[in-house]
Amino acid sequence: MYKKILEELKKANNYISGEELGEKLGVSRTAIWKGVKKLKEQGYQIEAVSNKGYYFVPEQDLYNEIEIKEALNTIKIANEIYFYEQTDSTNNCIRALAREGKQEGVIAVAEMQTAAKGRRGKSWQSPKGTGVWFSILLKPNIMPSEAPVLTLLAGLAVCRAIRQQTGLQSKIKWPNDILISGKKVCGILTELDAEMDSVHFVITGIGINVNIEAFPKELEQIATSLKIEMGKTISRKSIIKSVLEEFEKIYLQYEKQCSFLPFREEYKKYCINIGKELQVLSKQPFTAKGIDITEQGELLVQKQTGERVVVFSGEVSIRNIV
Repeated sequence: MYKKILEELKKANNYISGEELGEKLGVSRTAIWKGVKKLKEQGYQIEAVSNKGYYFVPEQDLYNEIEIKEALNTIKIANEIYFYEQTDSTNNCIRALAREGKQEGVIAVAEMQTAAKGRRGKSWQSPKGTGVWFSILLKPNIMPSEAPVLTLLAGLAVCRAIRQQTGLQSKIKWPNDILISGKKVCGILTELDAEMDSVHFVITGIGINVNIEAFPKELEQIATSLKIEMGKTISRKSIIKSVLEEFEKIYLQYEKQCSFLPFREEYKKYCINIGKELQVLSKQPFTAKGIDITEQGELLVQKQTGERVVVFSGEVSIRNIV
């Protein structure tokens, strides 16, 4: 009911009485009062004046399920949104929803995560009200070995979105980080539920530092936020909208062509690994130079001996950056 009340308040563009709202929606004035109270609890600014009624204050940049859904222009991605004030990890939320049989495209968004993680189990800072932390449920018809490509596609979507919304020159650090000015602004974690020859579902988790003002001393040289880089507060709703819309464009094309190839040149343009001295942290770590991204999305490197090696996965650090 409160969602319908919000729709009517936004449409009114002026004061509207509780009685008139009740007549429009077929409910009592008490029900309207309770609905308005709930909207205020969610952060909406609604003025209430005796003998005039309720007035929705325009141009509010709120971040919740209603506002995200209303802003989006997608077909499959974010067809259903689960919004959490606090959760351990949005990847865990999506895993539970997937096991309940939820359809592809469902997303879980959090204001705060208490146990967010990155690759190799590393913790990910996600304080309340400062970032865009969400996960997407995907059910692609691919082999398990192809799932890592989805991380690259998500990275490309984030890179596009940041450039569109801020003008900042975001770069991709293969395979799962987005950097600005050599510092990490976004991390991506893709997990899958699969058998040897089939994928049940894939979870792509994305965490973007949007309005974090400062980082702990141990992170300030390697992490940044859009607010730090821009010097002003950035709309989280605009960022998540742009990322989801860009990801859907990319994902739908990938589904049709079942190939990373259409995205390879754009990815290479943004990939900071190419041409850099790298430390590849495999079972036997080695130093190499980033040469190319293959048609399958792997990183091609050249060792100091001249031997060229394809890196399928793993941690890759860039000298003098991260």
